[in-house]
Amino acid sequence: MHHSLNEYIGCTDFVEKGTENVVFRTCYEERNRVIFQIGTSDAVRALTAAQIVCKDVAAIDVNMGCPKSFSISGGMGAALLNKPELIHDILTTLKRNLSCPVTCKIRLLKSSQDTVELARRIEKTGVSALAVHGRKVADRPRDPAKWSEIADVVSALSIPVIANGDVFDYGDFARIKAATVMVARGALWNASVFSPEGKVHWEEVKREYVRKSILWDNDIKSTKHTLKEMIMHYSCLELPEGKGVIKSENLADIAKLYGEERYYQFVNENRFSSNGS
Repeated sequence: MHHSLNEYIGCTDFVEKGTENVVFRTCYEERNRVIFQIGTSDAVRALTAAQIVCKDVAAIDVNMGCPKSFSISGGMGAALLNKPELIHDILTTLKRNLSCPVTCKIRLLKSSQDTVELARRIEKTGVSALAVHGRKVADRPRDPAKWSEIADVVSALSIPVIANGDVFDYGDFARIKAATVMVARGALWNASVFSPEGKVHWEEVKREYVRKSILWDNDIKSTKHTLKEMIMHYSCLELPEGKGVIKSENLADIAKLYGEERYYQFVNENRFSSNGS
């Protein structure tokens, strides 16, 4: 993977060698906000990947909580939870060799005591923060997150602990104000979860997301994934809109589906004219 300046839209692209597929896209304005999360089972490979992006992001995070089969079968994500020596190796290697902060994310273990013990070992590696998802590997998304077990970790550590799980409304922040909050599915379904004024209707958020995807030439797979998540949560993929998203092959198709052809044309004409001048 190598990085290049995309003058077309004024951003930095990290491109896969051989295929030229954009793996990660960011911009200078987001430099102090974006945390780059990696899945890894090897300290040296983790460092190689992190060194490519670390100058363009605020921090590097290691995902040690993903329960998906593609992650666990590769020894990544939640597969690391029962390998404390490997966790230590990965985190200390990153910490010693990177100039940017390093953080990581875990899940709850079998007992609160086990989770606290692992969290303390992680803290000793020198990471800047630890995110804890309030479910065990075997738990399903519909199972309620155990915030009380996250609180046990908060009280045991001196570094910031980021609580994750079942944060879907702005009011939920107040319920775990003792912990920093990480929002996953709630933000994916409706990004206005962060607004103190209350949620905006998902249709309005979806429309704005489509326009932002067009403006920033967002990867079509990423755009489709987010739209499908929103539709599945609020509506149904079997309806014409869902089918239209699934069939879409590029942003032009998405723009047509959502009646944003004029905006798509406007953005692209301005890009070409600014590049040509």
